[in-house]
Amino acid sequence: VQLVESGGGSVQPRGSLRLSCAGISDRYSSYYCMGWFRQAPGKERVFVSAISSTGSSNYADSAKDRFTISRDNSKTVYLQMNNLKPEGTAMYYCAARLSSACSSSSATYPYWGKGTQVTVTS
Repeated sequence: VQLVESGGGSVQPRGSLRLSCAGISDRYSSYYCMGWFRQAPGKERVFVSAISSTGSSNYADSAKDRFTISRDNSKTVYLQMNNLKPEGTAMYYCAARLSSACSSSSATYPYWGKGTQVTVTS
């Protein structure tokens, strides 16, 4: 499994970005939980959102009401981020685990992309 993120960039506060993650192509693609995490310089990698194989989603408190996670044909996952704030500046990583249940713990995801940078600045 090789995950590739895209869609990052530089945006002003209150702006929007849509991140994409592709790479689940095996016959079990519909059974993966897909997650998004972010890591700011000098800080730990933290959970942002995840979506299960059945479409059930969950969010970190910082992402609720502003971010939306979705998946397309079980192979591509998106993270729509609206009303971005400067504290959202970080490298955003896509992760996958072969499980019907999702987790907010990064240690439970064996597959990771290399990340896409999001910078929120005026």
